[in-house]
Amino acid sequence: MLKALNTAATGMVAQQTRIDVTANNMANVNTSGFRRARAEFQDLLYQQVRRPGGQTANGGTLPTGVQIGHGTRTVSTTHIHQQGSLQQTEGPLDLAIEGAGFFQVTQPDGTVAYTRAGNLHTDAQGQLVTVDGYPIEPQITIPTDATSVTISPDGLVSVTTAGQSQAQEVGQIQLANFSNPAGLEAIGRSMFKPTTASGQPVVANPGQEGMGTVAQGFLEGSNVEVVTEMLDLITSQRAYEVNQKVIEAADEMLRRTTSR
Repeated sequence: MLKALNTAATGMVAQQTRIDVTANNMANVNTSGFRRARAEFQDLLYQQVRRPGGQTANGGTLPTGVQIGHGTRTVSTTHIHQQGSLQQTEGPLDLAIEGAGFFQVTQPDGTVAYTRAGNLHTDAQGQLVTVDGYPIEPQITIPTDATSVTISPDGLVSVTTAGQSQAQEVGQIQLANFSNPAGLEAIGRSMFKPTTASGQPVVANPGQEGMGTVAQGFLEGSNVEVVTEMLDLITSQRAYEVNQKVIEAADEMLRRTTSR
């Protein structure tokens, strides 16, 4: 019965983790470029009372054994890098990636982070930056007298300035991708950084080497599906309650045993 108490407790902890992950997904249902996460679990070690295939007293072979599990544990929270829906904004600096790849962002410490959020702006110097003011990589500067900005599906940035009818190229957006995007480390602000599990980034122009293309005037929404998250929430809540009932039952059985 003491084993049941501990086993059910691990189940409650696991479901609490799952609810925490679901809550974060739901909180970011409207966050551009957000990637939903999924909690994954494994069962713990088993107490081998009688091993399958063991010998019986009369020399026979056990077709099954007696194995008592000791609960569950959280082994990972995997980010699902599935394409989110594209939302039309008409903003000339709003970009969405159709397909694989990440925008590259230079952080204040000089390291490069990666994001699918393409809601870009210009800073005081005309550089293309994220909503946090981090410049994209490679850096692109929009002239202050630009009257229009055009970004092609292959990432070529062209502007038209006052008094000119011919557009001029001012930069090239490049994307990065990884052999294992699930191995990226989430660092907040819809950004990720590479790890040894993700592998090193492969950088190319949009539309080349398996990269997606860029859609101007669109933003990629969160890939969170509200109905799926609600079902996960209900399932987790019920599983938590069942594990709680196991603890109550084991506690009552232990109380009855010790009261005699």
